[in-house]
Amino acid sequence: MHRIAALALPDVVAFDLSVPAQVFGHRDERDRYEFTVCSQRPGPVPTTTGFSIEATAGLEALTSADTVIVPGFFPLDAPPEPVLRALRTATGRLVSVCTGAFALAAAGLLDGRTATTHWQDTDELAHRFPKIDVRPDVLYVDEGGVLTSAGVAASIDLCLHLYRIDHGAEPAARVARRMVVAPHRSGGQAQFVDRPIPAGTGLSQTCAWVVERLHEPTTVDEMARHAGYAPRTFARHFRAETGMTPLRWLTAQRLLEARRLLEATELGIDEIARRCGLGTAANLRLHLARESATTPTAYRTAFRGSTIR
Repeated sequence: MHRIAALALPDVVAFDLSVPAQVFGHRDERDRYEFTVCSQRPGPVPTTTGFSIEATAGLEALTSADTVIVPGFFPLDAPPEPVLRALRTATGRLVSVCTGAFALAAAGLLDGRTATTHWQDTDELAHRFPKIDVRPDVLYVDEGGVLTSAGVAASIDLCLHLYRIDHGAEPAARVARRMVVAPHRSGGQAQFVDRPIPAGTGLSQTCAWVVERLHEPTTVDEMARHAGYAPRTFARHFRAETGMTPLRWLTAQRLLEARRLLEATELGIDEIARRCGLGTAANLRLHLARESATTPTAYRTAFRGSTIR
């Protein structure tokens, strides 16, 4: 019997907790897993969605667990010291879901490791814990005894991965069928990342101007002229305000528009490539594979269930 303890911190993300409960705590798994929800002390734990859940055990459950799972929570403050001590002394496999990575990081358990969290919070995780190699473009990271997942539904991918490790591919596929999800998703969370115009910055008007004419060829020099800067000065200011080079941002905007058109229209990929300024279908495929580790066909199928003409 494999003992799993899910540590519910206030305010726990209910979905992040319910996924491992559905995978490992389901009635069909009771001959394989013993699933327990614990907290700093037994009792009700508030969630981010307006209701409470009941923790049936305290921190002692972490000591005897074969796997400790920390679901996401908010705000992302360090848990109390007794919780951090209990995490440090846990001897089982350590797993975080979404922003649960911030608890493992606060305990020092991710130092020197590669990890991930929800793409909206990867910059914050990297800033607060510089000893961690934060990956914003993956669904989960398996470091052996420590595993971390990206946001929300990526917890399904990680939990199925854990099940495959424990029992093999076919039993894991059976669980996936029960949950009506894919046994394995290709690509990473990069395909879900939104990169909006950096509103409120001194360059926002230039960014808006570019987005309005994505179908036209635009150079960095033209962007600099529109903003009233010399090219080098523009590039320096742009990187400071957006965190990326002008060319990388421009390409990301073109891909964002391509993804929108793949989701919302029946246009063929040649026309989508023209409208988003990437020129050719081959160029669109190249950039989408590089940016999101997927293809136009796979992306449209994942988001709309349709095919490209």
